[in-house]
Amino acid sequence: MTKINKKILIVEDDEDFSFILEKRLTIEGFFVVIAKDGEDGVLVSEKEKPDLIFSDMLMPKMDGMAMAKKIRETNTKVPIIFLTNIKDVSYTENIKKSDNFEYLIKSDTRINEIVEKAKSKLEAS
Repeated sequence: MTKINKKILIVEDDEDFSFILEKRLTIEGFFVVIAKDGEDGVLVSEKEKPDLIFSDMLMPKMDGMAMAKKIRETNTKVPIIFLTNIKDVSYTENIKKSDNFEYLIKSDTRINEIVEKAKSKLEAS
């Protein structure tokens, strides 16, 4: 296991999914921090200064887009990748138009693909 020295924040209210993703990213050498909802995501992001954020869209307290906009007020550079099961094109169209936001459909994406996305995103930065 090689240490990559990149920090990833996972903002996810599904504890099982969060646990699996955290374990895989850790095995790949990333340092991983977790937040359980959007409000916590903003606080953890400000404290930990992650290199990449994976975030759910629909969460309690603050949804992913509201959290991302709040994070953008102080951190304009961190890439944010939404992991969602929302396939509604009108909803995800806003993400496509946003600067430095991307999204992956959870049900269509394997954990290995999420890990590879993290690697490619962080190699480019």
